[in-house]
This record gives sequence, structure tokens and C-alpha cells, in this order.
Amino acid sequence: MNQYETVFILTPVLSDDQMKEAVNKFRGILTDNGAEIINEENWGLKKLAYAIEKKSTGFYILMEFKAQPEVIKTLEVNFRRDEKVLRFLTIKMEKYAAEYAEKRRNNKSKKED
Repeated sequence: MNQYETVFILTPVLSDDQMKEAVNKFRGILTDNGAEIINEENWGLKKLAYAIEKKSTGFYILMEFKAQPEVIKTLEVNFRRDEKVLRFLTIKMEKYAAEYAEKRRNNKSKKED
């Protein structure tokens, strides 16, 4: 299994419940296809660098997970079909990127304690 990181931007007109529902939908797609979710972060409502579909803000969500390569195609098809998703980007993490992400998570959890 490879380690991946995906960031997607949801439309800002969603309520908190609708946003959580969308995130749960994509988390479910991953887990139903055998992926192991390592980390999930809600970065909140942020200003976009440029307008997308006449929207200047969006909800940013980060997910780190381990999955087989076939799962990515299924996930991205669902991103494209969902009108709540403005943009998405999925990358395969190399060994050093995965180590850095783990250090970042550990430092973040220490600061919260």
C-alpha cells in the first residue's frame, strides 16, 4: 500500500452539517475500498487565490491515508461528480514526505497537550 495525501476544497455555501456529511462521504469511500486513514484535518474557511465558480472562499480539508493505487481513481471520480467540491489534489507521498508529515503531526499533538 502507498501513502497518499489529498486536499479538497468544498463550496463555502454549505452549513457545518453539510460539510461534515461531505467529508464523511469521502472518508467512507476510502474505508469501503480498504484504505487506512492516518490523519484528517479541517483547515476551515479560507480565501482562495482566485475565484472558482464565482466563489472567493472555500472549506479546505486534508486527508492522509494508505491505500492501493486503484482506490485513488474511485475517490477522484467521486470528487468530480460531487458539485460541493470546487477543487481537489491527491499526491503519492514519498518516503521523506511521509516522515515529514508524521513529524508535523507529532509536533502538532505536543503543542495541543
